[in-house]
Amino acid sequence: MMRSAFSINYQLKPINEFLQQLINGLAFGSILALIALGYTMVYGILRFINFAHGDIFMLGAFAGFYLAPKIAMFVPLPSIGGGILVLVAAMAICAALGVVIERFAYRPLRKQPKLTMLITAIGVSLFLEYTGQFVFGAAPKSFPQILPTFPIAKIGGLSVNSNQIVVLGVTLLLLIALRFIVLKTKIGTAMRAVSFNPQAAALMGVNTDVVISFTFALGSALAAAAGILWAINYPAIDPLMGILPGLKAFIAAVLGGIGNLPGAALGGLIIGVVETLVSGYISSTYRDAIAFAILIVILIVKPSGLMGKKEIEKV
Repeated sequence: MMRSAFSINYQLKPINEFLQQLINGLAFGSILALIALGYTMVYGILRFINFAHGDIFMLGAFAGFYLAPKIAMFVPLPSIGGGILVLVAAMAICAALGVVIERFAYRPLRKQPKLTMLITAIGVSLFLEYTGQFVFGAAPKSFPQILPTFPIAKIGGLSVNSNQIVVLGVTLLLLIALRFIVLKTKIGTAMRAVSFNPQAAALMGVNTDVVISFTFALGSALAAAAGILWAINYPAIDPLMGILPGLKAFIAAVLGGIGNLPGAALGGLIIGVVETLVSGYISSTYRDAIAFAILIVILIVKPSGLMGKKEIEKV
């Protein structure tokens, strides 16, 4: 009987290991998906890549870091209510910051060549990173526990904790909310109109400045949420933490089809799962390289991305 139980556990070990890697990958990919949505929304409206977006993700984590002790004075932490307050407050701060960046860094250059805006975005990214090192300090900081943590399931080698469920649940809720905003609200209709034809939308009475500012606010809020979710799972944060996740989220947006919202979410999940599987089954040395390898392959095989449509540029 003991031998039979041992045999069953031995047979289930590879399955449990795969499921564990899959769960870890989905949690990581969900965070990348939230960041990628910001990239793809801005590209859909302005046709340029906001490379400062990964640093908004970093600022979201630091906003939560400094807000948590303040909120703990009124709502006990860790708790569900306190965690929600930290998340919402960080999203609001980064949404406002996104509007400020768009207004003062990008709007004056809107009629300039896209390369000018791209270089400016890189400059804004470096400014946020080194300002963050000056203000927050370069040393990593331990993120406070804002949510109660407990195991959900532990079967053989398979272990699922509450933080992973929170990441998946919050990501799903935010994706549903984003879909509702884009498809069912007046501002969402305006976003789609500006994305399709900004000149025609302006002639029809759409305030393109308001739409673009709202797009930056929405994308920045999602990046802040990703920063909080990252911090509760990987609690060491630092001013340069947004570089690699930002690049991987950009790759996820390209993989799914830049400008396509479902594609960005799908790309994030794919990158997260593939990276985790490579790290678990081959070597963690290749973890960061795999995303760039996927980017090269997708640009060669299907440049428009998995869910993107080929666009014909007029000359």
